[in-house]
Amino acid sequence: MIKGDVMKESGKERLKAFLDDAVKKGIPSVDCIVFKDHKEIFRYMTGNVDKEGKVPVYVGCRYLMFSMTKVMTMTAVLQLIEQGKLSLEDEVGKFLPAYKDLKVKKADGSGTESLKHPLLIKHLVSMQSGLDYDLGRAGILRVLNEKGQKATTRELVDAFAETPLDFQPGEHYAYSLSHDVIGAVIEVVSGMSFGEYLKKNIWEPLELKDTFFAKPDNTGLERLAQQFTSDEKGIITPMDQSCCYQLSESYESGGAGLVSTTEDYMKLGDALACGGEAFNGKRILKPETVDIMKTNLLCRASMDEIARNMGRTGYGYGCGVQVLLDPGKIGSPAKAGVFGWDGAAGSLVQMDKDTGTSVVYTMHVRSCGMAYGIIHPGIRDIVFEA
Repeated sequence: MIKGDVMKESGKERLKAFLDDAVKKGIPSVDCIVFKDHKEIFRYMTGNVDKEGKVPVYVGCRYLMFSMTKVMTMTAVLQLIEQGKLSLEDEVGKFLPAYKDLKVKKADGSGTESLKHPLLIKHLVSMQSGLDYDLGRAGILRVLNEKGQKATTRELVDAFAETPLDFQPGEHYAYSLSHDVIGAVIEVVSGMSFGEYLKKNIWEPLELKDTFFAKPDNTGLERLAQQFTSDEKGIITPMDQSCCYQLSESYESGGAGLVSTTEDYMKLGDALACGGEAFNGKRILKPETVDIMKTNLLCRASMDEIARNMGRTGYGYGCGVQVLLDPGKIGSPAKAGVFGWDGAAGSLVQMDKDTGTSVVYTMHVRSCGMAYGIIHPGIRDIVFEA
């Protein structure tokens, strides 16, 4: 419960109890920070971050952020849009020629057809591109076979286009490699590698000290929390430290590639919640550009699909973030306009620009339905309750 610059003690105790309960139910470790107007108003962590359950979670612990990378990537592309270097209405093929003459699977399964209209940047940012999340597609395997671990972001992203789209761009919603393609677009527009662009324009202004791209195999990476996985019965066991979305040593995944800490990531969440201005006074986006990020871009069919296929009832989707449109539909006390996203290991960022409030929650369990169905909604409702 947020009031003025403080979080009511009753809200703090309720959130602590909620996080304790998550660990009692089997989540190895949890860490949660709440900021308002650049000030920390809540921090709580509990549980352990090693296989044996003997090392308590600590400040500076690293996590594979997976799809929370998307919020960083969208911040980067919106900077370029803000500067007039590209537009949401631009054709992707303008920057990546491999995406000019795409083929599309026919709805009746009888083969492929040509694009009815070009693939646009807005289709990529809103997951309405027609791409999928198949990491074993023929183009990826071909490039990796030819280039090995030296395969670059541009080479692999171009290879995605060798597979027909699942639907005509803009007509449906399907979670996909779209934001990896945005990473390649950023390289073309900026003239830098994707990682170089992020470092210069986001990481350094926000003073991020512990954010970087993972490697396919992160064995031995210092301070990386043990990654776990949950089976269909909810049994949680340790797994390898790999990031399958980092397709090669040289690849930089705009959709799921980053390693970060709770503290580092909060600097991004806090800046976006405060209209693009960071704690140190540096601006990464204008307030009106943050409004573009959290403006729903989904068509009616896509709205139905994000609810049905991803369980995001009451939400729309903007530039890489879900946007709460109808809290009453899900009985949430949070208000419309709260926006953010989550990651494959259960971490979460949620922000409210109207109150300058942001929350970052980290855990490290793959395939954990409890994270998305119980923990994330619970944190949202406690923190953003009016």
